[in-house]
Amino acid sequence: MPYFVVIEEQGPHWDDECSMRDQKGWDEHAVFMDALAEEHFVILGGPLGNYAKHRAMLILNAPNEVVLRKKIAEDPWMRTGVLRTLEIYPWEILLGKLT
Repeated sequence: MPYFVVIEEQGPHWDDECSMRDQKGWDEHAVFMDALAEEHFVILGGPLGNYAKHRAMLILNAPNEVVLRKKIAEDPWMRTGVLRTLEIYPWEILLGKLT
């Protein structure tokens, strides 16, 4: 399966007064993301530092971008506007390997 790099950032319902783990719906988001990691859809993921807005990067293992978009749209934070997808890139690994 091809890999994709996905950059997400805070959506319109991100609360700037709260940390990432204190955002509304954190527990549901974490359970959802953990399940995607267990099925090897999410290979790597986590927040990126030093941005004016919260951003996170995911390395995803998906057959195509249509499937990818459909699956990440099910994230509770995406459905409630806490996060939004900023960019999606197909990614060819030329150095090293993901195991």
